[in-house]
Amino acid sequence: MSQGPMTSRAVAVALVAALSLAGCATTAPTRASAPLSVEAQAERQRQRGEWLSLYETWSFSGRAAISRGHKGGSGRIEWEQLDQRRYSVALSAPVTRQSWRLTGDLHSEAGRIEGLEGGPRDGEFAEDLLLQATGWEVPLQQLGSWVRGASAPDYPVESVEYDDQGRPSVLRQAGWIVRYTAWRPGPAGQPDLPARIEAEAGDARVKLQIDDWVFASP
Repeated sequence: MSQGPMTSRAVAVALVAALSLAGCATTAPTRASAPLSVEAQAERQRQRGEWLSLYETWSFSGRAAISRGHKGGSGRIEWEQLDQRRYSVALSAPVTRQSWRLTGDLHSEAGRIEGLEGGPRDGEFAEDLLLQATGWEVPLQQLGSWVRGASAPDYPVESVEYDDQGRPSVLRQAGWIVRYTAWRPGPAGQPDLPARIEAEAGDARVKLQIDDWVFASP
C-alpha cells in the first residue's frame, strides 16, 4: 500500500521542520537549573505528547547497532512512519553490502521483510518475522514512540526517570529499559528530540544515533 502524495501544506511543514533541525546534530547543551517538580515534569511530557500528536507522518535517519547475545550487526537506518498505522524500516550495512527493508502495521502487528536471501517474507507478527530472519529482537511496536521521547500507547509503563530539564532519561516499559543518552534541540519553541537512545531487554540490545529528523502533516 503506497503513501498518497503530500499536500502543499504538508510539504511546507516538512521543509520547515527539516530546516529548523539542520545543523543541530549536537547534543542540546546542559543548562544549569533547579530540578523540576513532578507536576512540571508531567506538564513537559504533556506538551511533548501534544506536539507529537500533530504529526502522523515523520521519519528519522541515522545509525543503528543491534545485537542479541553474540549475534549482532550495525549500519545505516531509515525509519519512516507513513501514517498512524504503517511504518517502514530500512537497514543497510556498507561493510557487508547487505540491506533489508521491513514494512509493518502497528494495529495488526503484521509485517513484510524484503532484501534477504530467499526473497520477501511475510509474517503475522513483524517482530517475530525479524527475529526469525535476522536473529535480532527489536521492539518494533514500541520503538517508534520511544525514539521520539515518549512512552508507547497501550503498554503499561513500569517507571520513568527524568533529567533536570524534564526530558525522560530512563524509561521502563514492555520489559525493556530505554536510556536517553543525548538530546538535540527541536524546531524553534518545540520539545527537544532524542539524539541517542539505548534499549535493552535480557541479552537484546538496540542502540540508535539519530542524525536527521523530518516531521510532516498527513
